[in-house]
Amino acid sequence: MPDLVIKNARLLIDDTIQPAEIAVDDGRISKIGKIISTEEVNQVIDAKGALVLPGAIDLHVHFRDPGMTKKEDWYTGSCAAAAGGVTTVIDHPNTNPPTIDIESFKKKQKEAKKSIIDYSINAGVTSNLQYLRKLWELGAMAFGEIFMAESTGSLNVNDLILKRSLEITGDLGAVACIHAEDEEIMKRFVHILKGKHEPESYSKSRPELSEKTAVEKAIRFAGDTATRLHLCHISAHESLEVIRRAKAESKNITCEVTPHHLFLSTKDWKRLGTLGKMNPPLRDFYSQQSLWVGLTNGIIDVVASDHAPHLEHEKMTDIWSAPAGVPGVETMLPLMLMSVKRNLLTLKRLIEVTSLNPARIFGLNKGVLAPGYDADMIITGEVMEIRREKLHSKAGWTPYNGMYGMFPRITISRGDIVFEDGDIIAKRGRGRFIPGQGLIYSKQ
Repeated sequence: MPDLVIKNARLLIDDTIQPAEIAVDDGRISKIGKIISTEEVNQVIDAKGALVLPGAIDLHVHFRDPGMTKKEDWYTGSCAAAAGGVTTVIDHPNTNPPTIDIESFKKKQKEAKKSIIDYSINAGVTSNLQYLRKLWELGAMAFGEIFMAESTGSLNVNDLILKRSLEITGDLGAVACIHAEDEEIMKRFVHILKGKHEPESYSKSRPELSEKTAVEKAIRFAGDTATRLHLCHISAHESLEVIRRAKAESKNITCEVTPHHLFLSTKDWKRLGTLGKMNPPLRDFYSQQSLWVGLTNGIIDVVASDHAPHLEHEKMTDIWSAPAGVPGVETMLPLMLMSVKRNLLTLKRLIEVTSLNPARIFGLNKGVLAPGYDADMIITGEVMEIRREKLHSKAGWTPYNGMYGMFPRITISRGDIVFEDGDIIAKRGRGRFIPGQGLIYSKQ
């Protein structure tokens, strides 16, 4: 008999919302049907007619642990994720120490055991090319962000290292996650604008041309290899056309967009000030709308938070000194659900970009409500105003304060309730490490 049955649910089945019930056994979905018996079932959850969706997979978070735990740690970050309907995260390498060798990878694995949800860890790329194969065999999910320009953590690489790292990741069958900004263009514009202290100067200092040029270069370099290229946080309308053409010729290219580039623009500099600083920076309304078009027409594959928390007081300085990054793992799915409610996106497309596609790109047995898949799901709740004091990140603030989101009433990870009615239910450390294909193959 099942361990858990969810009754009175509504699911998206064959492009229509239909009543259904879900049975879970040993952490995986065992059956979906109109009526499922609850005799001898350990737990029954009444969805009360609410929509049940796959849990979101956030393939781009910076949980700051180890080394910067005053900003976030694996427990608080995973609590924020669960409260926002995210049931799996992939953490990126710019921690302290950065995840670039065997010792630092194992150290992050140890710290990550605090997580209440499932997680994977990416390995960084610097001049550490000799370690990439071993990091892959240790269980790195992917490589990157590979920084093509200076950003948080100073892990940027030159063209020679970028080319060679793409060759290696291609040989391994891994995904290379690229932070696409061109170093030379950025330096030129920063030099011109450094004397200006209005926050909006920061957007001009890292122009769309910088991103477009870097995207072109990354695609060109990857084209000579078998590398699967994933372009992080695309923000510029000019980049989308480059990606569209490249995807017409290659199935090895995917890309993501963040909520802060979908829901914020240069108009928000006045409201946010230095709190709005991130890399790539806020873009104008035209690029913002182009991203929505790219999301709906399939050029953009994934919505990922790029959750990069800093404490508020750290951001309260001049625009050039303030650290780049905003928190967002808890608000990502609620904001996207509101976009469905406002007819900016279909429910089917929402599921694709927050669950199905991330699972497909990284080979996860998640992201789908069907028998055999991990029982990661949310039961949707009510629309609520986003208030900083109700969020779970150590950052203690949000760029979306006062906006509205549809938050989960219940979040379920592998059949366990981890969040319910505003409370974290899960115990610290119940999350599982999900290794990449390198560890799996090395054990065969």
